[in-house]
Amino acid sequence: MWEEMNQTFVGDFILLGLLHPNQYGLLFLTLILIMYMVAIMGNTVLIFLIHVDIQLHTPMYFLLSHLSFMDILNISNIVPKMVSNFISGRKSIPFSGCGLQIFLSVIFVGAECLILVAMSYDRYIAICHPLRYPILMNHRISVLMATGCWLGGIINSTIHTTYALHLPFCSRTIDHFFCEIPAMLKLSCIDTSQYEGGVYVTAVFFLLIPFSTIIASYGQILRTVLHMKSMEAQKKAFSTCSSHLTVVVMYYGSSILTYMRPKSYHTPGQDKILAISYTILAPMLNPIIYSLRNKDVLCALKKVLGKALSHRNEHLLKIRLNVHG
Repeated sequence: MWEEMNQTFVGDFILLGLLHPNQYGLLFLTLILIMYMVAIMGNTVLIFLIHVDIQLHTPMYFLLSHLSFMDILNISNIVPKMVSNFISGRKSIPFSGCGLQIFLSVIFVGAECLILVAMSYDRYIAICHPLRYPILMNHRISVLMATGCWLGGIINSTIHTTYALHLPFCSRTIDHFFCEIPAMLKLSCIDTSQYEGGVYVTAVFFLLIPFSTIIASYGQILRTVLHMKSMEAQKKAFSTCSSHLTVVVMYYGSSILTYMRPKSYHTPGQDKILAISYTILAPMLNPIIYSLRNKDVLCALKKVLGKALSHRNEHLLKIRLNVHG
């Protein structure tokens, strides 16, 4: 047993990956790189706009900036290594690198689940109890919420990563495109049913309860909206809620299926498809959903672009004057 435990801490793991080294794999790699760039650029622009525009200095956008930051870190934790392995032809990842991937991915999954609940609470208070909003949702409370989300993700990840990496592994070949706990459990030489029960309990607190809370809060929001007399306000609210719920259902749905199914029900193909949803698609879609369909963000973007064009024109005018002078 001790020999097996010692074997856990030496050597590399092999990631079989998502893509095959053929023309279809190269095409899919290009698509993933495009999604990666859209996610990085979209979330970076969103964070920048929230920082520079005073109109966006509200609890909702403060929480949204944290969501964008989590998305940048989450997708960057996985895609560069996957692309590097595909291009180089190497499929290995060091034990320390695998441990870091697990640690970071669990942090971001947990923290993002909690931050989405905080954002739904903000919308619930703003729409259902607008007069009490300054008391129930202010900057101090939003800072505490964001801090709690990060701490919750870090504590949860520290516990699970420590346990998962201390398992004795009979194989080092991971049939996945990154190191993830469900895929790692399949490699263990010992019975992990007790630990799987712990993962299930954690998933209830980080996935099932938050998802149920969000659905309940949006149910109350829609109920309030239906009592509005303005048809335009109703359409706007329905449009916003439907787009937000699309991302929420995709993110929580794929995460719940990944972390709340018994190990025997996991198949590599299904796990990879589900992982794409919350590691690549969600980080790409979040800035699109929360910015392109948001007038405040679009106005902030127009202001920034307007100032940039104005400075550019002034600079060109000075150059022309200097040339003619």
